[in-house]
Amino acid sequence: MVNIDEAVTAKITKQGIKFEILVDCDKAMQFREGKLKDISDVLATNEIFKDVKKGLLASEHELQNIFKTTNPEDISKEIIKHGEIQVTAEYKNKEHEQKKKRIIDIIRTNAINPQTGLPHPAERIKNAIEQAKVHIDEHRKAEEQIQDVLKKINPILPIKFEVRKIETIVPAHYASHAYSFLKQFSKLSKEEWLGDGSLLAVLEIPAGLQEEFENSINSLTHGEAEIKIINLK
Repeated sequence: MVNIDEAVTAKITKQGIKFEILVDCDKAMQFREGKLKDISDVLATNEIFKDVKKGLLASEHELQNIFKTTNPEDISKEIIKHGEIQVTAEYKNKEHEQKKKRIIDIIRTNAINPQTGLPHPAERIKNAIEQAKVHIDEHRKAEEQIQDVLKKINPILPIKFEVRKIETIVPAHYASHAYSFLKQFSKLSKEEWLGDGSLLAVLEIPAGLQEEFENSINSLTHGEAEIKIINLK
């Protein structure tokens, strides 16, 4: 059970009647998202309230009539999954930072500085977001906010999203190992085993990952792989 002094309220209204329970904020959100399975880890108490602040409990008749059960754990599951969970300032801040980190990672991975052709470091993107006073909405998906963020930071940080088609030829004695890496790194648009046993592969990757890709394939082949960009998008 959760420490009752640290619990928040989760509530739902059904048939015009409000029902409330006391839960751990983080664990309740994890349970709603399917990341936590044991409801007992979420609850501060097994009681179902009509008003937590007044200590007013719901009657078994009301519970049976509306939820078709009086089992507090079953009712709590429905409240958490379909009701409203009071979130703490700490939880909001954590969600905000995680969403901002995800947005920064998407930009770093997919974009380059058009002036240099190189990706922007994460810290540089973060500083631009803060300088432009970009509002990050913790309730929206990171992917949905990218264009809004780019519009705000573009005057500060020149950015271009680009996909690069890269051809690599891996010598025969590294080909088998490198093939597994290439398949995991990106979908291959072309793969061909050459007469000498070497591997020719063509893959499309976000521009921001080119340096990471080159470093990885060079490490695998001790610098013997041939790499060239054959197209930009």
